[in-house]
Amino acid sequence: MGMTKMSKDHAIQDDVDALELARLGYKQEFKRAFSPLEVFGLVFSIFGLFPSIASVLTYALPNGGPVALVWGWGVCCVFLVLISLALAELGSAAPTSGGLYYWSFKFGSPRWRRLLSWIVGYSNTIGLIAGVASVDWGCAVQLMAAVSIGSNQTFTATTGQTFGVYVAILLLHATISSLATAIVAKLQTVYVVLNVLLCLAIIIALPAATPEEFKNPASYALGGFTNFSGWPDGFAFCLSFLAPLWTISGFDASLHISEEASNAAVAVPWALIAATTTGGILGWAINVAIAFRMGTDVEGIMNSPIGQPMAAILFNSLGQKGTLAVWSVVVAVQFFMGTSSLLASSRQTFAFARDGGLPFSRYLYRVNRHTQTPVNCAWFSAFIALLLGLLAFAGSTAISAIFSLGVVGLYIAYIIPIISRFVGGTEWRPGPFNMGRLGLPVAAIAVAWMIFSIVILIFPSSPDPSGPDMNYTIVVLGAWISLCLVYYYFPVYGGVHWFHGPIANVSSAGDGQGDTKSINVEDGEPYIEK
Repeated sequence: MGMTKMSKDHAIQDDVDALELARLGYKQEFKRAFSPLEVFGLVFSIFGLFPSIASVLTYALPNGGPVALVWGWGVCCVFLVLISLALAELGSAAPTSGGLYYWSFKFGSPRWRRLLSWIVGYSNTIGLIAGVASVDWGCAVQLMAAVSIGSNQTFTATTGQTFGVYVAILLLHATISSLATAIVAKLQTVYVVLNVLLCLAIIIALPAATPEEFKNPASYALGGFTNFSGWPDGFAFCLSFLAPLWTISGFDASLHISEEASNAAVAVPWALIAATTTGGILGWAINVAIAFRMGTDVEGIMNSPIGQPMAAILFNSLGQKGTLAVWSVVVAVQFFMGTSSLLASSRQTFAFARDGGLPFSRYLYRVNRHTQTPVNCAWFSAFIALLLGLLAFAGSTAISAIFSLGVVGLYIAYIIPIISRFVGGTEWRPGPFNMGRLGLPVAAIAVAWMIFSIVILIFPSSPDPSGPDMNYTIVVLGAWISLCLVYYYFPVYGGVHWFHGPIANVSSAGDGQGDTKSINVEDGEPYIEK
């Protein structure tokens, strides 16, 4: 039987995408099974709006209350859209799974490009793995909250019990992320539908079902300010940005499946922008609904025996059965969110291992012959996430460092290639998505905002913190970056002696790169043959 017109068009597009990837120096190793809608679904499901808002509500309520929920979210999301625009331009110009560290090398100064690419590669890798850890830990906490609600709040999970659930979730996610690309791509549509339906259910059901005693007037919902942090009100409001920063993060997820997306130069940037904008608007509507229907006893919500502020708000509004019904969907969406997060993490790990940047790259840079996906990378990422989860035994403040690390690590990885594009001295050749003259001011504002956000993210939640209450983000991130630099400059065996940035394993005709190259990786050290 002959090919249908649609299948012929798809085959032609695959050839065009493969040629574009070859122009960037890489051979096509995955199936391009992600449609534009499914790319959007991946990013949107990683945001996991309502479950994410539920996970980080504990950081918004003490730092502004209703004002933080409504106006803090709105202000922050404007800048988050600018970040997505700056990254979208880069993703359209050079759509490859290596994304951020690839751009850092391509656009960076010849003197510093290898080091910058190394730092970005490691920051991106740990940022995405920390994102997996934070999502899955949030899922475990939410599952334990469901048990507490079902037991009429007589059950309180121990750290060990929560960690056990966390490990089980990681194992399930590693298994799902190892499936064939076509299966994982189709799941994204399911994730989008569930996410949107959950958001709409909260926006509609919460105002309708809340008893009068928990309904707030507009003056309180839009202007009420609570501050339990101990910081001055202005700085406490800035700390409330943590909620949207943690919720709408992982922008680069779409970039890491560029080699599995059809017409990636167009689909990837537009999916990124659409997901960020949609997430910002829907998230704002959810926060408005919460502000109007959470009551005024913020301290009571924070100290509820349920152990989860959002679950406490839902319990007050919907009762036990209604809360369990909604919360079961929340846990399911959070679980799917972790699946997508690990998928993106495994693709970044694969890309960096392909260029020999990681220890054991020889074993990580492998495509499973049955699923045609990087199975080893999925399990490696899950294992590192498991190790990060051990921070839970150091206290709740220590485990919150995972949340911050997932954002700070990624922001470092975003800032360097965005700046390199403008100051590295390499000619800029835009892709189909291009902002023209607006590119520079948008990028400048985005970078300034990310630097400001990093400062906010590493501050302790209250002044004069004790050891258990300090913000461990700077400790974990500092240790990671230090190890990366030691590994890079280590005598004889360090990356400075063998890491050459992205290395072409194929060349396309007329690309001006000379002979075709193949790459072998031995013990993390790339060996190039012409």
